Amino acid sequence: MAQRSLDDHVRAVSRPLMQGDVGAARIAVARIVGRYTDALEESGIAVAATESQAESFCDGVVAPAFWFLVAGLPDLMICKAVNTADSMIGHRDTHYLHFGWAAARTDDVVNFIPARISGLLICPAGWGGWRIMLRDAPFHASPNGGWPEAAMAGVLRRKLGGPVCYDGEPAHRAWLGDGSAPHAADLQRALWVYRRACLLMWASLGALAWLL
Repeated sequence: MAQRSLDDHVRAVSRPLMQGDVGAARIAVARIVGRYTDALEESGIAVAATESQAESFCDGVVAPAFWFLVAGLPDLMICKAVNTADSMIGHRDTHYLHFGWAAARTDDVVNFIPARISGLLICPAGWGGWRIMLRDAPFHASPNGGWPEAAMAGVLRRKLGGPVCYDGEPAHRAWLGDGSAPHAADLQRALWVYRRACLLMWASLGALAWLL
């Protein structure tokens, strides 16, 4: 998901949630997450949107930049194709378990390094979160998703993760971070952290290009 698109989608969730319109916020968050959203209340919607934002920073920003830097345009295109396939069919539920496992495992390989870079960028962008990232990232069901998500949880001093439901099937996920679950106002905080992390990444790439 591109930066502009991600900004728009998160704001589309945040605006009605700030106004107390949980129904509209559910509709908006359903456009960016795969979990069951019909029963989500304010905190559940904020958790879903915040996690999507952190994960999209890795998938949509850091990973393409990393692979373009490593091997140019062909690897960037492969990275985006793998990410798209994983988002469409790389699920762990019984419907896609045998059909989408290759896409999911390939995505794990492609995002292994970018996920860790993402966490290392989110923490300084939010002035903290290192301890939570290092402590909780390994508990995530994905070998990669925990790094940006745990970093964001640490930066916000909020709790992400926890049980959810995908396509009618419950998924028991570990909690990431300490404190309470995020609320509507935390989405704007997460968005500012995301933007600063993007600026930090581009500044780092510019510095690297200048040195080389």
